[in-house]
Amino acid sequence: MTEVHLVEHAAAKLVPLPDEAGRALAISKIVDAVPDPYESGLWRLRAGSKVGAMELHVPGGETVRLRITPKVPVGRLFFLLGYSLDPRGWRDGAVDVAGYDELMPAFAHTVERQTDQALRKGLLQGYRPTESTAFVVRGRIREAEQIRRRFGAPLPVETAYDEFTTDIAENRILRAAVDRLLRLPGVPRAVRTRLMHQQARLTGVTPLVKGQVVPGWQPNRLNARYHQALHLAGLVLDGASAEHLPGGLRMNGFLFDMNKVFEDFVCAALREALTPYGGRGVLQARGVYLDEDDTIRMRPDLVWYSESGRPLIVADAKYKAGKPHGYPDADLYQMLAYCTALGLQNGHLVYAKGNAPHAGHIVRRSGTALHQHALDLDRNPSVLLSEIRALAALMTRQRQHRRGVEPHEL
Repeated sequence: MTEVHLVEHAAAKLVPLPDEAGRALAISKIVDAVPDPYESGLWRLRAGSKVGAMELHVPGGETVRLRITPKVPVGRLFFLLGYSLDPRGWRDGAVDVAGYDELMPAFAHTVERQTDQALRKGLLQGYRPTESTAFVVRGRIREAEQIRRRFGAPLPVETAYDEFTTDIAENRILRAAVDRLLRLPGVPRAVRTRLMHQQARLTGVTPLVKGQVVPGWQPNRLNARYHQALHLAGLVLDGASAEHLPGGLRMNGFLFDMNKVFEDFVCAALREALTPYGGRGVLQARGVYLDEDDTIRMRPDLVWYSESGRPLIVADAKYKAGKPHGYPDADLYQMLAYCTALGLQNGHLVYAKGNAPHAGHIVRRSGTALHQHALDLDRNPSVLLSEIRALAALMTRQRQHRRGVEPHEL
């Protein structure tokens, strides 16, 4: 087995790899993979924004295990994930990573602990729509199916009823997440043993078949003890992937895209921070077009609307390190287009903090102000949320100053 350890956005590493594995990594775009021009069998690997663990199985028995560590501490990553999933349900210190420094062990441990907490009072039960063929009528008769299948025969009867069972969406999601974690690389033996215990608790629940759509669930007071476990289970099922590549290659792993993690956190946190000012926030706003014919569609990360539906604030999150000469100009062009389409005089770009200072630019002839803000992810969660609240207050003040809007109009 070949083990490769990379760090998110760190310098490239020269690694001995079978050419089939190197080409598979290059195709997958999980990392940047380029063959060494001077010596065969060596590949230059550089991690981008994807973090996690994966295994690549090469025909002939060779296995390549790849680990990509995030720049931020694992505990901070869980904070960003948890807050973006449920800002109002998040509590500082709610996630215990048990001292694991690696992402995969910490994540598997956290999912197992939350699953255990959810199941301590027994499996949740609920009603599930069920259709069956029986000799005793239960529920209602499916008349159309009875005629189509039985041609007028009275028995057996095609019925439909609501069954009170533990085989419901919530338990199926937890079962699918546990099953998935047990197949992933990098799960410690102790955590794997506890996951098998959770799997045994969920034995009577129907497992999800590969390719089957994950069942939906709605939070309510009856499944409140499941909420955190279900949010994490959803991350397991979203982030886990298995691919069959040409030539018999198989890839199996679990990855987070830090671009999306940062974007989700910033948008969720800003929406919470702007709520006291009135209005409503829309993430990945639809119905925003650059041209009069509505053919050039745009998707800002966050648009804040007044109660009457008028755009007030637009913001975009960018997980990019600042360069010595500043942030990418293309981001400014994109934000200017958002402001033009929405009729706003201020646009806000929010970056993960690099080494470029906070900047603001006034666009010639239009007077549009483009603001570039930076968040320091190394700060503890309470300070980070304070920065978000200060940023929300700044956004509202800048808008009032530029447009002469009274506070009650916000």
